[in-house]
Amino acid sequence: MGTSPRVNPDETNSRTACSCQQWADVQAEFAKTHGASILRAMPELDWSDLRHALAIGNAGSLAGAARQLGVNHSTVLRRLDALEARLGARLFERQRSGYQPTEAGLMLLEQARRMADQADEIERRVLGRDRELTGPLRVTTAFVVMEHLLPQPLADFARRYPGIEVEVVENAFLVDLSRRSARDAQAWSRLEADVALRLSPHVAEHLVGRQLGMSQCRIYALRAAAGLPQSVQPLPVLLRDAPWVAFERDATTRVYDRWMRQQLREANVRIRADIFNAVASLLHTGIGVGLLPTFMEAKHPELVAVSEPIPEVAVPVWMLTHPDLRDTARVRAFMHDVGDALAARLKE
Repeated sequence: MGTSPRVNPDETNSRTACSCQQWADVQAEFAKTHGASILRAMPELDWSDLRHALAIGNAGSLAGAARQLGVNHSTVLRRLDALEARLGARLFERQRSGYQPTEAGLMLLEQARRMADQADEIERRVLGRDRELTGPLRVTTAFVVMEHLLPQPLADFARRYPGIEVEVVENAFLVDLSRRSARDAQAWSRLEADVALRLSPHVAEHLVGRQLGMSQCRIYALRAAAGLPQSVQPLPVLLRDAPWVAFERDATTRVYDRWMRQQLREANVRIRADIFNAVASLLHTGIGVGLLPTFMEAKHPELVAVSEPIPEVAVPVWMLTHPDLRDTARVRAFMHDVGDALAARLKE
C-alpha cells in the first residue's frame, strides 16, 4: 500500500507533551471531584481506556460504541467496567434510554475529546509533511463524475505515478476531510478521503482547492423517437408539450432537484428516477425528455439536445482537500494533473 508518512521528531514530541498536559488536566479534575486517592489509579490508564469511554459517550449505547470501534458488545462493557473499577468512580448511569454520563463521566469525556481532537490535528499535520510520490490516495466523488469525467484523467495519473495507489469512493456527499483518526479505523476506511470532487454551488469554508469549471445541463431526447422533439425548443414549449423523465418528487438536496420541483409542477411526468445515469437509461427507451449534464453527451450519442443550456442548473465543479493535506506530494500532484485535465474537459 506504499510507504508510511515520515514523522517529524518535533511534531512527535509536541504530540506527547500535548497528551501529557491533557492527562494532567484529567487527573487534576478527578482529584478535585473524587479526592486525591483517585490519582493512584490514573497512571494505569491509557488512551485505549479513554477511547472506549468516549465511544460510549458519543453513541449513547454499548452497541453503538461497539460498531464505532469495530469490536463486540462484550469488549466495550468489559473495558468500561475495568475503567470504572480503576478510577473508583461511576462514569455512566445505565438507563433504559441508554448510557448517560455522570458528572465524573462528563468531565472525563470533555478531556478525552480534547485529546482526540489534538491527536487528529497532529496526524493531519504529519500526513501533510509526506513529500513522497508513493502511497495511497483516496478520492470521493459522485457516481456521474466517476463514470463520465474521471476515467481517462485517472488512468493517465496512474500511469504517470505508479507508486500512488488511487482509490475512488463513489459518494455524492462530501466526505468530512477534517476527521482523519486512527482511533476510528473502520469508519475512516469507509467514509474518509484525501481529495473530493464536488458538483455544488457551495463548499465547506474549512476546505481548500480550486473550481475546475462549470457543469452545464440541457434537455435531451432519443434521436428519431416518435412524438419527441428532435431540435432545440424553447423551454416553455418542452414543459408544456413533452413527456418527461424527472427526479424524485420530494427530492430537494441538489440544484437540479429544486429546479425540477418548481418547473415540472404542471408537466407530463411519465417516470421518476433518483440519479442522472438512471434518467439517461430511461431516455434511451424513448419514453420522454429529461435533464442531463452536457458532459454525458460523449457516452450517449443516441440522445439529442432539445434545449439550450439552462443557467439555473449550471453548477461549479470543485476539487477540494483539507488545508493540512494540500502540501502532501501525492495530493498536490493529483490536484494539479487531474484538476487540469478535468478543467480542460469541462471547457469542451
